[in-house]
Amino acid sequence: MSCRIIRTISSATFAIALCAGSQAFAADPGTDAMQEAYAPYRVALFKTNGKSQAEAQQAATQAQRAWNQLMEQFGAKPPAPYDRDPAFAKSLTEVARIYTKASDEIGANQLTAAHETLEKARDIMADMRRRNQVIVYSDHMNAYHAEMERLLIDGSQALSQPNGMLQVTAMVGALNYLATKLSTEAPASLRQDEEFRSLLKAVNKSVSDLQTALFAQDPVAVKDAMRKIKSPYSKLFLNFG
Repeated sequence: MSCRIIRTISSATFAIALCAGSQAFAADPGTDAMQEAYAPYRVALFKTNGKSQAEAQQAATQAQRAWNQLMEQFGAKPPAPYDRDPAFAKSLTEVARIYTKASDEIGANQLTAAHETLEKARDIMADMRRRNQVIVYSDHMNAYHAEMERLLIDGSQALSQPNGMLQVTAMVGALNYLATKLSTEAPASLRQDEEFRSLLKAVNKSVSDLQTALFAQDPVAVKDAMRKIKSPYSKLFLNFG
């Protein structure tokens, strides 16, 4: 399948290459459609994490429209393997409700709340795939994201506790493993993409820099490296997640 470019504008222009062959390689039409709908969803997540209500609303509307098209196509008659899933239609509806709620929150200029609402859709989509034994690259991205969020929340608190550096070192070990999976589980089409390689390299460097600070037992450097963990992932997720 050919690549499609979705462009969104904030203070800079983001060009997002969406190749069905790289983003949805499960070889079934239902997963392919969900991965195509996932692309504008990623943009909506990104925009609700910003400050522009107008851009967030535009992105959320595009994502909601893509999901509605998926529901129209497969809601009444899901393709294999989802045709064996009695909760498939319910999950589609739950995601649709999340989009409606997020849209209302954006309309009230509650972007942080809308972002948190949209996060729930990612879990529902992942669960739909998991219970139907479907794995896509986004699942590896999601696993990294979950561990990264745990590190940023629990790790920051742990640093003020006895043996906190050891606790954070253990968390970063898990994060490093998941960063490696982002490389090893990437489909060939992504591994050949220069932009993907560059963004993934930045993710790996952010983890490596944090490990170096931990091994040096330098709390100031550790805190600084932790602050730099999220940005490289966000860029990779927006373009290829």
